[in-house]
Amino acid sequence: MSRRRKETKEYFYECTLTGEKYKLTEKAESPDELVSVNAWYEMNPEQDDRPEDVKVKLGLKEKSEALS
Repeated sequence: MSRRRKETKEYFYECTLTGEKYKLTEKAESPDELVSVNAWYEMNPEQDDRPEDVKVKLGLKEKSEALS
């Protein structure tokens, strides 16, 4: 017996602020309003709840700042 492989449709979008390109497996309702995670955190810095080590890896903070 041969098994049928489920095909997944991929949709490609671009962040309206940063120009970062990414793909989704679902069609976006309003692709003009999509922003990347980094762009969202730049627009909402007071809601940035990422751990300090993640911020250091992304280059948003230096190690000395994270330790203090």
